[in-house]
Amino acid sequence: MILAIDIGNSNIVLGCIEDGRPLFVERLSTDRNKTELEYALQLRSILQLNGISPQEISGGILSSVVPPLSQVVRGCVERILGRRILTVGPGLKTGLNIKIDNPGTLGSDQVVDAVAAIAEYPTPLIVIDMGTATTMSCIDASGTYLGGAIIPGLRVAVDSLTTQTSQLPRISFEAPEHVIGKNTIDCMKSGAIMGNAALLDGMIDRMTDELGAVPTVVATGGLVPCVVPHCRHQIIMDDNLLLKGLWILYAKNTKR
Repeated sequence: MILAIDIGNSNIVLGCIEDGRPLFVERLSTDRNKTELEYALQLRSILQLNGISPQEISGGILSSVVPPLSQVVRGCVERILGRRILTVGPGLKTGLNIKIDNPGTLGSDQVVDAVAAIAEYPTPLIVIDMGTATTMSCIDASGTYLGGAIIPGLRVAVDSLTTQTSQLPRISFEAPEHVIGKNTIDCMKSGAIMGNAALLDGMIDRMTDELGAVPTVVATGGLVPCVVPHCRHQIIMDDNLLLKGLWILYAKNTKR
């Protein structure tokens, strides 16, 4: 059993994985002000709540797009497990052929998503990750990472709208009954949910044209259930894609 952790800008996703199967998945709010001890106390509580002792965990792996927190979280995990853990980054074998201008700039979350998607689904692929930003990654039929797009995330866009205007309120991320809203709240929900669904559909069409083949489309991330059901394309929702990718990378680098 290993502990896999992904640090995103909004949430930290973590879970224990055994034989490629997540035993549990939990989310914490990303807080750059918390200390190593504070994260350690949270992690220990999560393990206890899920009935897992640190002694049962044989290793760990971490990916992060928040560099200031990487060392803090890694330190807390190693403190609890009593052993060093792997970190996704330079020096870690991924097996992913990346053909972008500077492969070193590709986010670790996109690397992990791509590795898992290639292992689980037919290529070519479009991989969508809806978090603080919405990322879309394109992978060709040979499994080569070609590039993608980074889009302002749903929550970021709506928060910006409500903070930069005087009369628009905060909304919940629920789809309205109709695309054509009849009041301010429904108009905002239509723009947020249906607008993002249309955005994904349009981007998938354009990426498919450039790929020259119909891709498998896979989506992951906390906001996927709010938007993807309203898309017109067939999109596979895989909430555990990141953790699956971390398991694959751990196994690849420890020869499990």
